[in-house]
Amino acid sequence: MSDSGPRPKRILVAPLDWGLGHATRCIPLIRELNEAGCEVILGADGAPLELLSKEFPFLEKILLPGYGIRYANGGAGFGMKMIAQLPVIRKAIRREARVLRQWLATHQLDAIISDNRFGLHIPGIPSVIMTHQLGIRSPFGPVSEKWLKWANYRYIQKFDACWVVDFPGDRNLAGKLSHPDVLPRIPLTYLGCLSRLQPGKKAITRDLTVVISGPEPQRSLFEQLITEQVLDTGLSVLIVRGQPGAPIRESTDSRIRIVPHLESERLNEALLESAFVLCRSGYSSVMDLVRLGKKAILVPTPGQTEQEYLGSYLMGRQYFLTAAQKNFRLKETLEQAAHFPYRPIDMPAMGNYRAVLRSFVQSLGATHPL
Repeated sequence: MSDSGPRPKRILVAPLDWGLGHATRCIPLIRELNEAGCEVILGADGAPLELLSKEFPFLEKILLPGYGIRYANGGAGFGMKMIAQLPVIRKAIRREARVLRQWLATHQLDAIISDNRFGLHIPGIPSVIMTHQLGIRSPFGPVSEKWLKWANYRYIQKFDACWVVDFPGDRNLAGKLSHPDVLPRIPLTYLGCLSRLQPGKKAITRDLTVVISGPEPQRSLFEQLITEQVLDTGLSVLIVRGQPGAPIRESTDSRIRIVPHLESERLNEALLESAFVLCRSGYSSVMDLVRLGKKAILVPTPGQTEQEYLGSYLMGRQYFLTAAQKNFRLKETLEQAAHFPYRPIDMPAMGNYRAVLRSFVQSLGATHPL
């Protein structure tokens, strides 16, 4: 054994694969861990792994199979389809735990930060689960919500700590999702806003940027809806398809630019240069908009109760305009947005997660290289 001094802490960061939002909100955590001198290992597969690999090509990776959840084509069947896939989710949780144990047979790890992946806790290794969904909305009413909360807490409480991605108190972004009446019985910390983007001043050179995201098939359905209608607006529009690695598509209109994906710095610039943003009411998208202070139109994924709740909650506070996807008319919605009384979002300091991460790394203690 060498006595050359303490080695860097090796920390696994593993986001869920339901869309890209869980991966994007891990980016500021990964940056902070890197700055703290840690060795970060990325645990993901598919589009989340591709996105994080583009952002951090130098980091070690574990291929952790995702949950592979499919959403219904329409809102009416969303709840039933999710219930039908509960056995698939449980199987995926057991599988990711098994893959991690196999990897640990030949690798060293000091801690785990899991973004909503329930199987990533190992005895003897400090583990944190990160989420904004403590209370879960159900299309089947309060009895099912109570059961879902019980099941959710049963998984959460297997970890050593829980980090809630929101602000404490009434000035928050997720309402009852992140502030239920009863909290899990493990140490819990509110991280504040997690966004990979940085506010700044840019001249407005584009009318609208559309960011398309989320699981299939709704991602493709939303893309088709927007691309069919955007030609009728006569506006300058950027469409970001949310598909890292996909081929570039050309537009028949010179005012409309379509790209498969933008890495953080380029997306940051594109959003700052746009008068309005149109996107899903996914929580990571909401945090990006709040971070940049952008006026936006939110279109919840049909039947996805979390996004529908967030869209309603945030519009009720006049933070964003929310429009349903059913019978959506882009031209009319943009006219509404031009007259909507957007209220400035005055949130507490957004950098609380940095102090939480530094404290977490310090709590791991000193280790030495083999």
